[in-house]
Amino acid sequence: MTRKLSVRVKDSILLAASKGLGLNAVADTSGRRISMAEFGVRGSWRALQTTFAMSPHALKCLLQRRKPTPVELRELFESLGATYIKFGQFIASSPSIFPKEYVDEFQHCLDQTPSLPFSKIRRIVEQDLGQPISAVFSEFNETALASASIAQVHAAKLLSGEDVVVKVQKPGVQAILTTDMNAVYLLIRLFELILPNTDKDAVAGLVEEMYQSMIDECDFFKEAENLRLFRKFLSDSGNDVVLAPKPYHSASGGKVLTMERFYGVALTNEVAMAKGAFDPASSLFNALNTWFASLTQCPFFHADLHSGNLLILADGKVGFIDFGMVGRIQPEAWQAIFSLFMAISEENYQLMAESMVSVGITRDKVDVESLTLDIQKLFEGLNALDPQKVLENRTGDGINSLLSELGEIARKYGIRFPRAFTMLLKQFLYFDRYMDLLAPGADIFQDDRVDFYLN
Repeated sequence: MTRKLSVRVKDSILLAASKGLGLNAVADTSGRRISMAEFGVRGSWRALQTTFAMSPHALKCLLQRRKPTPVELRELFESLGATYIKFGQFIASSPSIFPKEYVDEFQHCLDQTPSLPFSKIRRIVEQDLGQPISAVFSEFNETALASASIAQVHAAKLLSGEDVVVKVQKPGVQAILTTDMNAVYLLIRLFELILPNTDKDAVAGLVEEMYQSMIDECDFFKEAENLRLFRKFLSDSGNDVVLAPKPYHSASGGKVLTMERFYGVALTNEVAMAKGAFDPASSLFNALNTWFASLTQCPFFHADLHSGNLLILADGKVGFIDFGMVGRIQPEAWQAIFSLFMAISEENYQLMAESMVSVGITRDKVDVESLTLDIQKLFEGLNALDPQKVLENRTGDGINSLLSELGEIARKYGIRFPRAFTMLLKQFLYFDRYMDLLAPGADIFQDDRVDFYLN
């Protein structure tokens, strides 16, 4: 696994270095030819920035033979920018993988980036579409609706009259991302020297999964295909209460994605929910059941359902937007994960242990009886924790704390949870908070309005 990661993550930079062998360009994930100058210049500058930022912290920890504190690591990540902020968000949403003190600290790691000036956006759009903006759009709002680390979004209108949103990838993202991932890989190797008992395969595997996830977010052709497949899933299942925006391929490319515009409000907008002529709880359950159905009936599931990506439209229908981050899971794995969540809800220690072994990845045979006893001690140590309080805590602190403790136990037995589990857990936490807001008192595991689609 470590060697595989080393080759995969380093491919683009090594290819850039091969310019002297006569190669002039490499292909990015969208198939576009990227000049070596883009990788070489941007990558070299980024590597220099990262080295200067990391060196004092790494040297300090090396001399003191210790891990960086949560605050030190968060501040370093924020100073390094978009890629590392995404790492921080991954840590914040992975209580089953990372220690609780790091999960708690990285809750403060935000992904808010300034928007690019419109002159740069215009240049990217026109280069990617191969024609002037005026040949595609009758209107194009120069002020961004939103700006994140990889792209920013603008409102526009097609010449044919449809209101759309245009997602525009920021320049140099892939070169910076690849350089950053190489730096992270080297940093991991450094910490492996400092901490010889580190599980190398587990750490390398996490970095590999995160790298692939970020690269996928840069592939707008893939995101357009995700939209097409999700819309097909809705149509095939006769679902008319949830919508996904239509992609306009003639106005899209590798760095530009034009989609149908939805007019709605975030699921957490309590004022708008109270004024709407529909039942917010019904809209929520429609969204929840659609997401559960996608786990087994769609090639992927939406893996970033924060409130900004779930819009309630005027008629109460729910719009799923932003399909850059998706996850994939086998039906049998979903059943095992569901069993784990049910076991937590019921405090069934034996089922919890068996489910953790089924869900996790391990090279060694696990003593399930011993694991069961450790889980039982954990719950008893938490003073007979009420599972309802754990699962219905609005802030998610209860479930985060519990899963952090379970993660510690899992690591003791050599169990590593896969990325898909973390993605699913994150969405569960989102929906748990939405239920507390829009359907207080409802139990996600017992309510008749919830269908888990396990068959």
